[in-house]
Amino acid sequence: MQTTTVVNLPLGDVTVLASAGTSIGSVRSVNEDSFLAASPLFVVADGMGGHARGDRASQTVVAELSRLLPIGTLPTAAAVLTAITGSNDAVRALTDDDGQALLSGTTLTGISLVSTNNGASTHWMAFNVGDSRIYSWDGRRLAQLTVDHSVVQELVDSGAITEAQARLHPERNVITRAVGADVDVDADVWLLPVGGSQTFVLCSDGLTKELDDDEIAGVLARHGSDGGVDTVAEALVAAADRAGGKDNITVVVIASSFDGTGLRDDSTNERSMTAAAHLEDTRPRA
Repeated sequence: MQTTTVVNLPLGDVTVLASAGTSIGSVRSVNEDSFLAASPLFVVADGMGGHARGDRASQTVVAELSRLLPIGTLPTAAAVLTAITGSNDAVRALTDDDGQALLSGTTLTGISLVSTNNGASTHWMAFNVGDSRIYSWDGRRLAQLTVDHSVVQELVDSGAITEAQARLHPERNVITRAVGADVDVDADVWLLPVGGSQTFVLCSDGLTKELDDDEIAGVLARHGSDGGVDTVAEALVAAADRAGGKDNITVVVIASSFDGTGLRDDSTNERSMTAAAHLEDTRPRA
């Protein structure tokens, strides 16, 4: 699927072109991934908990975010934080046919245009729980913006294993944070300035299990020269399927172009009075 939206901002307009694709893969019997690609909000959720549980968890997160953050309305940063909390509560409230609580959860990664500084400026607000990822792409370089909340990432960060070893580690599927796992959800949340041409890739780990960063960049580069972002999400999903497709695969690609005068240089350092105190203006990874 592809969508094009123009979002009116205080200092100009942002044209947002998005494409999304998902696949059950070649092994799983149920697709436990869900996604949302409805400007200004873009989300990927990878459910866990087994058959008929993980899919409900990821679907519930997307439904709750859609309810609390209506399509076409520019939310505040505080509203996004409230919606993440609400989605966590909704997953924890899931029950089976007998009324028993479902032991399920889901990753959540997403990005939204948000109104900041009491409506005077606009940022991209990124958020992440678990090991689904957000990348940025500048036409030449792919950069991972999120930090995986996983056992193997902690081992990599401590120097116990390498990135190459992490891809084959027996605990590579074990995550350390999930929506629905605890009463309080602990999301990485930060702001990115809006300006110029920007491309973001959101994906579940079904993509990154099959393709390394160089392979993902190769697909992005080929589609950049073959007609743009409108089909690149489907191309990434297809490449992961061809590489093995051992998990569900979901990708959302967002390409934005800002045609205004730009935000003030110091705008990323001004906190909205309604945003949480821990809201960052830089990504978690230095």
